[in-house]
Amino acid sequence: MSERVDEKILDFINEAEKREAKKDICKDPVKIGERYYEFEENDFFDEKLKIWIPNDFDEMSEEARKFKYPSENRPEIIKCNEDGSIVMTLNIIDSPLDEERVGELKDGMKMIIRKTNPSNVFYDDGIIEVNSKNIGFFEFKSSAIDDYIYNLMFFLEFEEKTLMGTFSCLYKNYREWRDIAFKAIGTIKVRELGSNE
Repeated sequence: MSERVDEKILDFINEAEKREAKKDICKDPVKIGERYYEFEENDFFDEKLKIWIPNDFDEMSEEARKFKYPSENRPEIIKCNEDGSIVMTLNIIDSPLDEERVGELKDGMKMIIRKTNPSNVFYDDGIIEVNSKNIGFFEFKSSAIDDYIYNLMFFLEFEEKTLMGTFSCLYKNYREWRDIAFKAIGTIKVRELGSNE
């Protein structure tokens, strides 16, 4: 008797977890780790780019920016959680790019990062199509001062230039955040030149 009850409880929990995994970040709060996050659409670069990110992600403080990105050419947009351990960045690079060359750029950037730090461990890479834009991406694990970091870098053409984005979190949390990061990238919309949308 109790075995069948246990099975039913397990089935119920499994179904609930499957529903959780399929949740749409644009409609429902999503449980990530121990808490729920609500996502909202954010506009960047004079409302020409839209992406859904957690509504409690704020601009990283100037002090934290300088520490985390010591180079003067740090990303223009840096949104993060309260303690700065989960970060989404967006940056326009003044380098021409068209839809057909996104894969080439992705491969080139991956090679540069691999050469810069051979200890990085690379995972998946590819090109996904989101709202008729080619978005190149690759994932890798890097080491920080006292921990490992999961990094997802992505690239797309934006007003004939290169838009580079990153998502990063502590490597120990990547299983909770990886799919969510891809879901966020899947919400990217770019207003094309000459369009009034």
